[in-house]
Amino acid sequence: MYFLAGILFSGVLFLGAGYLYFINTNSAAGKVNVVSEEKNLFPQGYRIIYPSLPGQLDFAGEPVPLHMPDVKERLERELIINTYWHSFTLLALKRSTRFFPVIEPILKRYAIPDDFKYLAVIESGLTNVVSSAGATGIWQLLKEPAVLYGLEVNDEIDERYHLEKSTEAACLYLLQAYSIFNNWTLAAASYNMGMSGVSRQIERQFTTDYYELYLNEETSRYISRVIALKEIMKNPSVYGFAVSDEEFYSPYEFYEIDITSPVLDLSSYSRSKGLSYKILKIYNPWLRDIKISKRGKSYKIKMPVVR
Repeated sequence: MYFLAGILFSGVLFLGAGYLYFINTNSAAGKVNVVSEEKNLFPQGYRIIYPSLPGQLDFAGEPVPLHMPDVKERLERELIINTYWHSFTLLALKRSTRFFPVIEPILKRYAIPDDFKYLAVIESGLTNVVSSAGATGIWQLLKEPAVLYGLEVNDEIDERYHLEKSTEAACLYLLQAYSIFNNWTLAAASYNMGMSGVSRQIERQFTTDYYELYLNEETSRYISRVIALKEIMKNPSVYGFAVSDEEFYSPYEFYEIDITSPVLDLSSYSRSKGLSYKILKIYNPWLRDIKISKRGKSYKIKMPVVR
């Protein structure tokens, strides 16, 4: 029940259960009576509220110029969308406790600001998805840059699905982008439209300030969405998300074994290790075929810790 109270003439106006009431507070013997019911304001029993922007925001330590009307409006849009896109944001929150503990130390090792973990959230919702353009995995890497940054991608092995290795590849890309732009916000924008795309717009528009650039709608929304998800996921209860500790997903517990020779049937192999092929795939989604036929190379396979 929502209440809006205030002195009005000799009574009190309040809102409750979807109705607007006027209460007479001057009745005899101190009795309080409902004397009028104005109208049914919220027939569904709930109301939609506006999630206000904080007074200050930043991305990777770089201030967001909220005094610029277009910047503020873009941020408001993404804050509203992701506050009320309940399923996506709630699942991202629940998955964060599984994947952030893996991503965060890798970002730190490469000296990438921690805020970049939210790029993975908006790219994939922290799931191994494939886009219509063929971008794959939690970090949504295309095949060519994935191979360029050291990942193996073929019919049997696709390390874009390997959380640790794909995070490292994303870090290498971001470090290269930062070396070009000397700005983390531009580096993040280039993750969406490419380093050449950002460089071209900088040359055309004579500014190196991301917030001064006129960009396509997808990229102009990109940073705003990252910042909005960061704000919501750091302060979920402020935006109406109530998730108890036991409702967050637990990290995968595993140990690794080396495979140094071909395995022609991973299903039989997994059975020999006391687990199903399904569990083997859950822990090693980068295994894309039923076999590993490549010779002269070793692979580390994650095996679940059984308690």
